[in-house]
Amino acid sequence: MSFFDKGLIDLNQKSIAAPSPVKLTLCVPPHAAEYRNKILTRAFGGNSRLACYALAATIFLLGVFRDLLYERALRHQPSLPILQSLPFEFLAYALLGAGNILVLSSMWALGITGTYLGDYFGILMDDRVTSFPFNVTDAPMYYGSAMSFLGTAILYAKPAGVLLTALVLGMYAVALRFEDPFTAEIYAKRDRERKRVGKKVA
Repeated sequence: MSFFDKGLIDLNQKSIAAPSPVKLTLCVPPHAAEYRNKILTRAFGGNSRLACYALAATIFLLGVFRDLLYERALRHQPSLPILQSLPFEFLAYALLGAGNILVLSSMWALGITGTYLGDYFGILMDDRVTSFPFNVTDAPMYYGSAMSFLGTAILYAKPAGVLLTALVLGMYAVALRFEDPFTAEIYAKRDRERKRVGKKVA
């Protein structure tokens, strides 16, 4: 018997069905198109940094909206009593704390442009960040967010939140399969150009 049969997840609630908090994770523009065609950069008069800041503000606001919808969706879902016990409460706060540390520390290490896709705008960092939290995971923003989603679900004692967290984590995993190779190629191209310039100077 599934969670749906036991009445632990209510798919009839509009707050979880349309639009669901998961769908908002797809509301990010196609970054590869910006890198190749400079659509946003041209829209901001050729100022790539300003375009990146505008995208950063958009992503941040969408994230706030997504989190509000997620919390609203959980409030309308059935609760699981065992998740209201003290051990699960401790687990929830631990996940929330660890998740926020991963997200905030990665933002601190990368800065605004590094966090919000500056490399797709041609704003590259001098070197790859390998300090905390990137010495723990290559994707602290994604995994930190997923931990916060899960922590919130457990804190509210909502099995639906656990399901949404799994879906979000799956989407993050798909995104990483595309983002990581593309970003790596951006920096590899930069390094090849540096070597070519260095040979000319020599």
